[in-house]
Amino acid sequence: MKILSIKLCNFRQFYGKTPEIILASGERNTTIIHGNNGAGKTTLLNTFTWVLYERFTAAFTSPELLINKRAITEAQVGASVECWAEIYFEHQNKRYQVKRKCYAYRDADDTIQYSKTQFLMSVAEADGRWFPPMEQPEDIINQILPESLHQYFFFDGEHIEHIFRSNEKNNIADDTKELLGVKVLDRAIDHLKKIVKILENELETIGSTQTKELLRKQAKLEQERDNLTVEKEHNLQQLLLLESNKKEAAKRLLELGGSEELKQNKESLENQEKFLQNSLLESKKKLRSFISSRGYTVFLNNIIPQFNSLITNLRQRGELPSGIKQQFVQQLLARKRCICGNELTEDKLAYNQVKEWMNKAGIAEVEESAIRLESQVNEIDNQIIDFWSSVDREQQTINQSLTELSRVERALDTIEDKFRHYPNEDIKALQKQLDKTDELIREFHLEQGATQQKIEALEKQIQDITKQLIKHKQKEDKQTLAKRRIAASQESRKRLIEVRSRLEKQFRLSLEQRVQEIFSSISFTPYIPRLKPNYELNLVENTSGVAVQVAASTGENQILSLSFIGGIIDRVREWSQKNTLMGPDSSTFPIVMDSPFGSLDEIYRRQVAKFIPQLANQLIILVTKTQWRGEVAQETANYIGKEYILVYYSPKVDCEQDSIQLNGINYPLVKPSPNQFEYTEIIEVI
Repeated sequence: MKILSIKLCNFRQFYGKTPEIILASGERNTTIIHGNNGAGKTTLLNTFTWVLYERFTAAFTSPELLINKRAITEAQVGASVECWAEIYFEHQNKRYQVKRKCYAYRDADDTIQYSKTQFLMSVAEADGRWFPPMEQPEDIINQILPESLHQYFFFDGEHIEHIFRSNEKNNIADDTKELLGVKVLDRAIDHLKKIVKILENELETIGSTQTKELLRKQAKLEQERDNLTVEKEHNLQQLLLLESNKKEAAKRLLELGGSEELKQNKESLENQEKFLQNSLLESKKKLRSFISSRGYTVFLNNIIPQFNSLITNLRQRGELPSGIKQQFVQQLLARKRCICGNELTEDKLAYNQVKEWMNKAGIAEVEESAIRLESQVNEIDNQIIDFWSSVDREQQTINQSLTELSRVERALDTIEDKFRHYPNEDIKALQKQLDKTDELIREFHLEQGATQQKIEALEKQIQDITKQLIKHKQKEDKQTLAKRRIAASQESRKRLIEVRSRLEKQFRLSLEQRVQEIFSSISFTPYIPRLKPNYELNLVENTSGVAVQVAASTGENQILSLSFIGGIIDRVREWSQKNTLMGPDSSTFPIVMDSPFGSLDEIYRRQVAKFIPQLANQLIILVTKTQWRGEVAQETANYIGKEYILVYYSPKVDCEQDSIQLNGINYPLVKPSPNQFEYTEIIEVI
């Protein structure tokens, strides 16, 4: 999972729509967000957890109050104000947009009333169009990064040691097993136990609801679906108009004088992008066609020897081909004379003797079919080889197209950024117009995807009701099937318990070793982390030759916590690359941490600053000016890809202004508000 960007609207300190915060990745994988206490660092951290899981950290006060004060105050009584946040991320070469939103209004008593939150997801195709996913959005998020594990990737650095307090240790054991893939075995074992019980006490199916009520619901759902279809068509017309405007603006940009080389490169890259997108779609279409039309052949390896053995046995017994055909015997009986000259009438012994050959003779059609089938079966081995060759070829083409498309997109971003800062005002204005049009097109695509998602959900509900309307209660004896299922479930459970036992031990020892290595590289104490069989983590001292548990300080617990997270990430990344069927796909991880340096002294601050950029594939750090002291800035400098400032506008008359100097430029941290409201502005460090 690689987070691409985040954007907010009327969420806590952030009034209106914020600029899109583009997050760093790759070699410079670290994004730094500077802000004073109260400016919104904790809000940004909780934006990630709210959007993805609708969860908040312990330090996030009054989680029930999400709407921006200024936005709700300026709105009329009864008028709803929208509050939302959206995240763009990439996972396994797919791009996702997730958005959580709610509405609030002030009632006549000046009390803020909130609606229920809505969670939406869209997935991008290679051509840039966005569609709703086939699965439930919450299920997709939990497959990528389970909710129970979010505290290890989105956390408050000053309070991270709290997860090691005694009342949280059971959670650590469960969460660690989940992340390492062992927890999935626990759930499977428990689930199989319940299945056995359900099969032993199988109940009859409950009847459906009344027909009239079902028909009323069906009519209502069909009306909602039709309304959404009309809305989708209207949005499509708006989208086509925007696409036309974009083409016109792009054409005018190329016609303007100046920077010919940039414009030529841009046009060339756009053509390459379109070609690669079409190529990618075509390759995926071919791959789906291969799998749907020829994928069955790979499952026939065991059937082919059985078929060949059957044909061989028939030949050895003389049954295939047989020495005489039924058609020949029928002709003799019809002519009433044998080839030896004897008369074949029903009262003669010779007639009965010839007639008996009907049971011994072969059927010509059967033999011909067997010969054709044998020829086809013998070709299956070659078809399997050809199938895998075709799949590998198309998959390689897809990977190459994705890599090249990513390069082209980066190059286009670079050129467009140059146009945004170009000295020619006309070129700059046209590029800004294109940026705005692109944003509107993306929003319309997302809206189309969300509308389609609602239409499909309504279609499913209509189909379910239709099934209920035509469904008749049926009873069937399932005793034999249930017994087989019980036996299979019990045997599966027994084997899974054995697998779990072996994997748990292997994981735990490997994890403990890595945590010890990381802790030793940061801490100057002689303490050693120990991971018990129940995954409880403690520090021990072994200088006397006897391991004695020690009471760790707050700073040591903070380092131990970071070491634990680092160990988990490192070991699971290594494991997931070898075992894709267990646990989440953990080959890439984002980490968002607020104030990771806490109250550490200078030595520990430097050691932690060296370590955390290597902690995950992508790192977002939220820091105050005091935490961003010399040694932290020095050790992190080579990893920084993006940097932002949270500018806090204070409504206090005697507001004390503050600023921070970065890259030789002075940036404001605290400024007086131009109105009576407090709010925070996000600006990018150049």
